Amino acid sequence: MSGQLVREGHTGTGPGPITPDGCAVQLYTRLSVGSEPDVIGAALPPGASVLELGCGAGRVTHPLVALGFAVTAVDESAQMLESVRGARTVLSSIEGLDLGEERFDAVVLGSFLVHTSDHRVREGLLGTCARYVKDDGVVLIQREGADYHSDVPREREDPAAGCTIRILSADPVGDGVDEVRVEYVFEDARWTQTFRSRELSVERFEAYLAQAGLAVDRYLTPDGVWVLARLDRA
Repeated sequence: MSGQLVREGHTGTGPGPITPDGCAVQLYTRLSVGSEPDVIGAALPPGASVLELGCGAGRVTHPLVALGFAVTAVDESAQMLESVRGARTVLSSIEGLDLGEERFDAVVLGSFLVHTSDHRVREGLLGTCARYVKDDGVVLIQREGADYHSDVPREREDPAAGCTIRILSADPVGDGVDEVRVEYVFEDARWTQTFRSRELSVERFEAYLAQAGLAVDRYLTPDGVWVLARLDRA
């Protein structure tokens, strides 16, 4: 799927092109990366092959490449992929990805994508993870923090980017889904994003993984945000 499809409940405002899930391309070329590359890198052997799903403009991709990993970066936005350097890029939705018989040492599903409000999309995301990980490989998934939907409004600074990030609200829209509104404020620009997110308890999250043939091996961070899963051999 190309960047023409607008995903239901996802919108964005601000300068430049907006992707199907409401992300502003220019914004994501400016935001700095957090601890994600360190968490991912520590869980993998040197030189591992990595399939990064939903890579955006390469905030995580570029540090992973610098760490020596062979990254295949997938995104449904051609404009996002134009900013990716040093990795093989694939223009595709995650759930519609077709790489034939390829398999990877690690598949990364970051950006809280597992919290999609659409059950069919989540099944597709996790199905892609299971389909492309090697039998002895790992799937690394980023979950929302425990208070993500309740600790609102809140804000944090991104000093490296010169930006203030505000989670303005998380309002219920039914069926366990919240509509989340985020604002990114720079001195010279302002972007907003609205998207839908489904809260997942640990039990529900692990049950969804099991449906896709995956099982949690361990939680990589004390807050439970990063998870290492493997193919379920049971």
